[in-house]
Amino acid sequence: MKKPSVELYWKKLNHGYLKLQEIVMKFKALLFVVTLIGCEAREFYPLQSGKLVDFDNLQGRWVLINYWAVWCAPCRSEIPDLNEYARTNSDHVSVYGVNYDGVLGNRLDEQIKSLNIQFDTFTVDPRVRWQLEKSDILPETLIISEGGELRHRLIGPQTIESLSELIPGAF
Repeated sequence: MKKPSVELYWKKLNHGYLKLQEIVMKFKALLFVVTLIGCEAREFYPLQSGKLVDFDNLQGRWVLINYWAVWCAPCRSEIPDLNEYARTNSDHVSVYGVNYDGVLGNRLDEQIKSLNIQFDTFTVDPRVRWQLEKSDILPETLIISEGGELRHRLIGPQTIESLSELIPGAF
C-alpha cells in the first residue's frame, strides 16, 4: 500500500482550514443578525455641524426645538433670547433649531451666520418623532420634557422669561 503524499495531506489540511473559516464567517454573520434583532431601532437626527442627535440619549435633559426662517421677522427678533437661553441653561437644556424652509448645506450656513444663531440646527426635521404636522405659523418652539415627551408647542416669539416659566430649573 502506497503512503499518501505530503501534498495530499496538505490539500486535506488546507481544505479543512477553509471549511473552518467558512463556518466561523457564517457564525459571525448569524451572531450579527441575532444582535440586530435584539436591539431597539434608534432614530438619529443630523445637525448642520455633522453631529447626530439621538433623543434617547437626551433623557434627563429638557430639549427646546425652535423653527425659524430667514424671512420671518418674529424669528429674527427671538434669536438673541434663544442664544442667551441656550448659553445660560446648557447644563440641563439642549437647544436646537430647524430651518422651516428646509435649506441645507452652504445656504443653511449662510442663514445661520446672518441671523447669528449660536445653537445647533437640525438638517432633518425631528417633529415626526412626536407625530406633529408642520405648522403654518412661525416661529414655532417645541419643548420636550426630561422624559422625552412633548410638553409645549409654542407659536410666536419666545423670550428668556417665557421659556424659564415653562422649563423647571431654567434661568
